[in-house]
Amino acid sequence: MIKTRAIQTDGLKQHILEAGPEDGSLVLLIHGFPELGISWRAQIEALGQAGYRAVAPDMRGYGGTDKPAETQDYAILHLVGDMVDLVRALGREACTVVGHDWGAPVAWHCALMRPDLFTAVAGLSVPFQPRRPNGPPTPAMAAISKRLGKGELYISQFQAPDAHAEMEADVATALRKAFYSYDGATPPDRQSTGFIAPGHSFISEVPDDATLPPWMSEAHFAEYVSAFSGGGFKGPMDWYRNLDRNWSLTAFLQGQRIRQPSMFMVGERDPVRHYAGQHEAGLKDWLTDLRSQIVLPGAGHWLQQERPDEVNAALIGFVKGL
Repeated sequence: MIKTRAIQTDGLKQHILEAGPEDGSLVLLIHGFPELGISWRAQIEALGQAGYRAVAPDMRGYGGTDKPAETQDYAILHLVGDMVDLVRALGREACTVVGHDWGAPVAWHCALMRPDLFTAVAGLSVPFQPRRPNGPPTPAMAAISKRLGKGELYISQFQAPDAHAEMEADVATALRKAFYSYDGATPPDRQSTGFIAPGHSFISEVPDDATLPPWMSEAHFAEYVSAFSGGGFKGPMDWYRNLDRNWSLTAFLQGQRIRQPSMFMVGERDPVRHYAGQHEAGLKDWLTDLRSQIVLPGAGHWLQQERPDEVNAALIGFVKGL
């Protein structure tokens, strides 16, 4: 049975979901944007039943976890530090870390920065992307968008200090469109590519008749609407606004490889592959103990909710093999 509670770490009160035996090996599950710890319910249950201690926090700025006010408080060092603090607060000295969407870069960086603590790592949807040695990412994104002529990458739009205002103006519509446009059941011509046409935004570009994905019940959707209506989108979008700061802060990781056991999963129809998919081909060069690299046919971005059985089987197989 999944339990929820608040846990105080050094600098943050974190809201977590957890299941499994107290003495089971710890598996930490990190969500992305715009999600919550509840996006891992199927995995928490499956891992718990398999004898593991599964824990999924609402991340910094999300849900029931604290939401620092300053943009710079959402840099990658803070996000990794939160997970280090959480593992310690849970009384553990090691764990397997799993991340989806924005949670995947956090998980990859947990493995890079603290290999002693995060002894295995899995990423869903977003592959490991090594630090570029020749400059920060947002100017490079703008140059790529201009060269491709597809419009502006939504990540570039999110850099604006007021970009969250549109999503907060109608939370339910914003979330419905976000889930729809990145889902595997959405027709190809209505899926997002990540690139926004001139005069449009991440939300306005999605058709107004967008529906909830097949896996998303009204009750489950209401949990997201309630959380983001109360907490807003500024904190979650501040993760994006730290991309260049993260590049500056992580010079010490330049060229660093992940040597722990690792795995990667992605949906065949995940729109993220339009702008990050090129990194999939080189994963084995940066993940030196890559145990598996899985593409789920027909799946979109919300992998652990779209295809819970396949994701559960892959994760349990991975941790059992450690």
